[in-house]
Amino acid sequence: MSDLNNIQELKRQNQFLEEQLTQAQRLTALGELTGTTAHEFNNILTTIINYAQLGLRHKDEPTRTKSFDKILLASKRAAKIANTILATARNRKKNFEPINLVILIEDVLLLLEREMNRYRIAVEKFFQNNIPEIMADGNQIQQVLLNLLINARQAMPNGGRIALKISYDEENEMIDFVIRDYGCGIPAGKLPHIFDRFYTTKSGPDESGKGGNGLGLASCKSIIEQHKGLIRVESTEGKGTAFIVKLPTIIHLKILEELGKNK
Repeated sequence: MSDLNNIQELKRQNQFLEEQLTQAQRLTALGELTGTTAHEFNNILTTIINYAQLGLRHKDEPTRTKSFDKILLASKRAAKIANTILATARNRKKNFEPINLVILIEDVLLLLEREMNRYRIAVEKFFQNNIPEIMADGNQIQQVLLNLLINARQAMPNGGRIALKISYDEENEMIDFVIRDYGCGIPAGKLPHIFDRFYTTKSGPDESGKGGNGLGLASCKSIIEQHKGLIRVESTEGKGTAFIVKLPTIIHLKILEELGKNK
């Protein structure tokens, strides 16, 4: 076999392993979410049962109307959670389509709401209006968001706040997304390795069973780069960490496509 064939075979094997690692990380995240949302579903069912019993006990119209409204609201919440989990679980090939990043992050926050409340984490949102869509695989970007948010939560075991910012860089046709925590921070000596495969700053999974395998941030970097984007980290030990993600708008990708055709 020639050297060229050897190189091509190594590239093929490397790509296969990258895909397997990404799939493993996706399944890990799905398992973690299933455990979290099982408790949330139990809370929703308790709400539905309680208001159903209230409506059956009281025959007056105001009480029954209030009960039906609460049951409907809880049912819609359950349906939204279920649909989001099913979309995450779908084992499908890469499917790039127009995605609204604001809607996607709101869905992810819905899935993590119970966990954030449990660990006393306040989420602050600073979302610019009229953010353009990106061309993306929604499942993969959701995986990135889940990873970064869970990491931020783990950096503040005693509670704290996470700031989320989404803005539109019109000049460069890029969407800027920032997840900032105010936790323990990352030592300067570890920052250069933060996206390396199997490198982790954690001693292992925390009490919730999340984190510590060294695959999460490496997968995030791989996914963002597949989307023609960039991800970087800024951190100060004792003050917190910010992950900055830049993703191209659909217009940006069209410009790149045209430039490629004209070469």
